[in-house]
Amino acid sequence: MSISRVTVVGGGLMGSGIAQVCAQAGIATTVREVNQALADKARASITKSLDKGVEKAKVTPAARDAALAKLSFTTDLGAANDADLVIEAVVEDLKVKDALFKELDAKCAAKTIFASNTSSLVIAEMAAMTNRADRFCGLHFFNPVPLMPLVEVVRAVRTSEATVATALTFARALGKEPIVAKDRSGFIVNFLLVPYMLDAITALESGVASVEDIDKGMKLGCGHPMGPFTLLDFVGLDTTLHIAEIFFNEYHEKRYSAPPLLKRMVTAGWYGKKSGMGFYDYSGKEPVVNPAFSR
Repeated sequence: MSISRVTVVGGGLMGSGIAQVCAQAGIATTVREVNQALADKARASITKSLDKGVEKAKVTPAARDAALAKLSFTTDLGAANDADLVIEAVVEDLKVKDALFKELDAKCAAKTIFASNTSSLVIAEMAAMTNRADRFCGLHFFNPVPLMPLVEVVRAVRTSEATVATALTFARALGKEPIVAKDRSGFIVNFLLVPYMLDAITALESGVASVEDIDKGMKLGCGHPMGPFTLLDFVGLDTTLHIAEIFFNEYHEKRYSAPPLLKRMVTAGWYGKKSGMGFYDYSGKEPVVNPAFSR
């Protein structure tokens, strides 16, 4: 099955990025949001991203205009009824996703493949809400979607080989490099990455070294593009805590247990870059270590 029409449900950071790369690949793409204000915000976000690409000479003006022409925005979930592929990119809450897929299943054509962009939840649980578990998979993109080359294609227990093949072909058509993961919470990347980030927080709590030196150590010693605390701030400390709790409930392993410091920071409203304060302070021209960790 070839994918020529895509509906992305959820136009936030991930959803708008997914919609952008679909449109840039020449695929007719609809972004569905719950209200017009959010739909307009998604349109503005994609336009800004494409304009930035033009400024950096990574996207031609003609390619930007062609991508924008492939995009439409709506508040009507029924707009997904003729899509070849629906990609869900809403809040990381199983109840919300389950209700959404149940509604989509009643609206969409039998041929339509469903995919979730979840980074931590089990695909089979969402697929169970539909009558198309064989045409249901995970498509986990990475942030920022236009720049990150990886897509995890997640095969649930009832996902058909044809669906996996279609998902792989689709990801490659977007210029991405897909890998196939089994349907375990966290898949491949987050299964390994989340314990690493939690361990960095535990190391800080234990007095192993400072925020700066732990970050510098992992950059220079392991060749990582950024240290764990910079990464935590970028991902969002609230997001990391939520994912850790999902993993711990799934696996009941200590390595997924959120350190007390992470919980305290989230309680204090220190979510990282998006809130202006995390392990680093982003209030100035350049980020500096949060003063709380300099004492």
